[in-house]
Amino acid sequence: MNPWESAAEALKAEDRTAAATPSPPASTPEPAHETAAPWSTIDEKSGTAALRRLGRGVLWAVVGLAVITGVRAWIVPNHGTTPTQQSPAKTAPAYPTDAAQAVAGRFARVYLTWDEDHPDARAAALAAVLPDGADTAAGWDGHGYQDVLAVQPAAVTPTTQRQARVRVDVLIRTTEKEGTPAKGKTKATAPTTADHWIGLDVPVVQTAGGVIVTGEPGIVGVPAHGPKAPNLKTPDTDAAFGQQTAGTVTRFFKAYAGGDVDSVTAPGATIPPLPDGMTLVGVTSWSADAGNGDDRTGTAQVTWKVGGAQVEQTYRIELTRVASADAQRWQVAEISGGAA
Repeated sequence: MNPWESAAEALKAEDRTAAATPSPPASTPEPAHETAAPWSTIDEKSGTAALRRLGRGVLWAVVGLAVITGVRAWIVPNHGTTPTQQSPAKTAPAYPTDAAQAVAGRFARVYLTWDEDHPDARAAALAAVLPDGADTAAGWDGHGYQDVLAVQPAAVTPTTQRQARVRVDVLIRTTEKEGTPAKGKTKATAPTTADHWIGLDVPVVQTAGGVIVTGEPGIVGVPAHGPKAPNLKTPDTDAAFGQQTAGTVTRFFKAYAGGDVDSVTAPGATIPPLPDGMTLVGVTSWSADAGNGDDRTGTAQVTWKVGGAQVEQTYRIELTRVASADAQRWQVAEISGGAA
């Protein structure tokens, strides 16, 4: 018999036997066959476990803090506490100092000028600087003669309601006209004049249209002397360089007095000539500041004859070294009055 045919017949007989055998109840599941696990267990490293435990500890700490302080305090800040950084306070706009000084200076010149022979001139001038409808007499009784020679607006002191007080220093000239002839005399006394400084406090107010004078001012005194000067540090000097350039400075002032400084000034320097009527007496002293390089500075004391008198003046001189193909020399590049 063919073995393959025998095997096929045996397989068919098994299939017929299995089909004839009744199936077990559906409620009784077939026991599961144990199979091997699809994974393998790996020992956890100690560092990883420590990090996990630390993370759990931090998480529980945050939960505990939220319970104590309240989650709402984290989300909505407490406005009752003072913030660590406060917003800058709003400041009022600066007072218009320049406009206040201009108005007060113009008013002071008109207010302190009067001529009893022409009273309407003062009233018309005051009307131009006072608010509409203000009294143009401004306290004057209509007598006397006075002129204003100079006006110097000074400090502006703001007060309230956009008002301010402007200090104005005024140089006035009062005139006493000819008096009646004394008994037994045929000629009247000559007019006399006197010049002196006075202070004037002018009240002003800022309006939508600018700054205006709000009322009558008050005459105040002028200090007899200024405040004490601070102790200023004088620059160190270079005696050798001062001696080396003394001739240069002297030649410059001689040319300066003569009105022709082009030959003694550095290329590109522009120094306006002195006014007429000044004659050089001499350079009293020249002191060069310590330093180095091609630009040096120093202080010169110079005596001039002007208006029939001799006056000593102080100048700051800037020298620059000018070099040519075969020589070099120092020339004046800039000059300014005063020791600063």
